Amino acid sequence: MSMSQNVMESRTWTSQVNVAEVEQLPKHLQALLKSAHHAADNAYAPYSQFQVGSAVRLANGEVVQGSNQENMAYPSGMCGERVAVFAAGSQHPGVTMEAVAIVSPSHNAIAEAFMPCGGCRQVLLEAERRQGTPIQILLQVRDEVVTMSASAANLMPFAFDAHGLGGGETPAKQK
Repeated sequence: MSMSQNVMESRTWTSQVNVAEVEQLPKHLQALLKSAHHAADNAYAPYSQFQVGSAVRLANGEVVQGSNQENMAYPSGMCGERVAVFAAGSQHPGVTMEAVAIVSPSHNAIAEAFMPCGGCRQVLLEAERRQGTPIQILLQVRDEVVTMSASAANLMPFAFDAHGLGGGETPAKQK
């Protein structure tokens, strides 16, 4: 038996993102990015010097901001994405999140590699699955091009979900 006969089936997963100049975006998404940049001004990042701002656009038109808040005990800090998503869920329960803009003005940020961490991807994905509709994700470093994903699911192809807990479905949208 040859080596190739012992190889298991190979599969490939891909994620699609789009890249655009800010001026190419609809006005409401330009405004969302601007709101995220304003949120980054409030980041507390004395250890990493990596400020992140986030803004969540809700179906009712409201925008909720968040920024990363570091702590000397690193795990005790919070990423900007989670601050914004958790605040939106807490302050506007049951209101659909339509889009999340995540930005960094940091000079040490690399545009091609700027993505939410795994924990933030998990939070974004669960929020999306809980509400039953996609959340558009916009990513930008400084004033460079914007990377966009039509869904948080595109950022996490091997997501941990309720099936991993043996529970079946993601908890339903709460009222």
